[in-house]
Amino acid sequence: MNGRLSFSDAPLIRVEPPGPRASELISKQDRWETVSRTYTRFFRTAFEEGRGSTIRDVDGNVFVDWFSGICVLNLGHAHPAVMEALRAQLNRLVHINEVATEARVGFLEELVSTLPGSLKGRAKVMFTVTGADACEAAMSLARWTTKRRTIVSFSGAYHGVHGAVVGATANHHYREYAGVPQYAVYHLPYPYTYRFPFRVAEGDEAKVVVEMLEHLLRDDYSGPGPIGGVMVEPIQGEGGYIVPPDDFLPMLREVTDRYSVPLIVDEVQSGVGRTGRIWASEHSGVSPDIVCVGKSIGGGIPFSLIAYREELDEGLPAAFHLGTYRGNPLGLAAGRAVLRVVRGEGFLERVRTKGEEVKKRFQELQSAIPQIGEVRGKGFMIGIELVDDPVKKTPSALASKLRAEMFRRGVLMHTCGHFGNVMRFMAPLTIEDDLITAGLRVFESSLKGLVSQ
Repeated sequence: MNGRLSFSDAPLIRVEPPGPRASELISKQDRWETVSRTYTRFFRTAFEEGRGSTIRDVDGNVFVDWFSGICVLNLGHAHPAVMEALRAQLNRLVHINEVATEARVGFLEELVSTLPGSLKGRAKVMFTVTGADACEAAMSLARWTTKRRTIVSFSGAYHGVHGAVVGATANHHYREYAGVPQYAVYHLPYPYTYRFPFRVAEGDEAKVVVEMLEHLLRDDYSGPGPIGGVMVEPIQGEGGYIVPPDDFLPMLREVTDRYSVPLIVDEVQSGVGRTGRIWASEHSGVSPDIVCVGKSIGGGIPFSLIAYREELDEGLPAAFHLGTYRGNPLGLAAGRAVLRVVRGEGFLERVRTKGEEVKKRFQELQSAIPQIGEVRGKGFMIGIELVDDPVKKTPSALASKLRAEMFRRGVLMHTCGHFGNVMRFMAPLTIEDDLITAGLRVFESSLKGLVSQ
């Protein structure tokens, strides 16, 4: 990484957020925009400019950004390569439906050459708009090609909240909000070793889950009906940044192969270098049948896709999965630039080594602060689970308070997890060392201050 990308004066709090200008803008936003917003409830300010791993609000406060728009900005704000690609494309073409363009073909060539396992150089691609749209398309493709309806997903899963895909997302509240039933989706436990729901020998969690899946596939009386696909996050995102045992994905691949069931790997949050590999499934050497890609692939432009085995494309009807904005030229141009940066010499190696350093520093804090129950992750996808009792693993309400205190001190960090008790480190992959150190300092002092109250 050459040259500084971020503002040099972060974190810097000039006025307690929200300041006067931010408060004025928030008041106007509240007047017109839906009350159902979430992020405005805990990041109470108004931003005006982002650079690298920092973002400045309208009152002159400068924040270290460990939020990244939920892993949308793997290269940070206003990365030069992405901005250059966007400016060039803006001057040429900003919208066309499906027709070949240099931006489209250039992106396809770049993407397919990066894909995991047997998809590399051979996949077909279907463009979508959001991560949920990609997961929806993946489920539709699996169901169409197998002529079987049921999709197996996992506890803690998040695959989006619109259309039929809301049924694959584990949190039932989203289905209640949408007013739709759980449509032909069956959830199995994810091998969340820190909170596995059954008493099993240590290290057998993944084996037990895969045996449960095989039971569903083998026994017509098991309940869910013929299974058309298995959809899994290689590292769970909203579920708590949960890293499964190393043998989980390989065993899952083996069983789905045995029963000719498509394996759908949702890389929307874990992909595009987030874990120190371009795709998180590469850590286990697994080849998905379908991979879902979104978030950071567009460099901030809404843009997503699925890539899948060529055989699954045979006989697909025209207009199989429609959408006006799928494969937008701006997203294509940005996506090609993002992939080229991520594939650059030393880029992923730095994510892996820095990620291990950051995880180790959180683990060092764990030894001094018993409220840190577990630290887990790969690359820049690290979860810190907070508990009230480290023996009973009682979920703590500290996470939301910690997020608020860190924001007050100039660091954006967000929560996740089954109980909302997991802090997640998802800083841009380009973050400078001093901003990692500054953020860790704020994290430590804020948490110690809260537990001492």
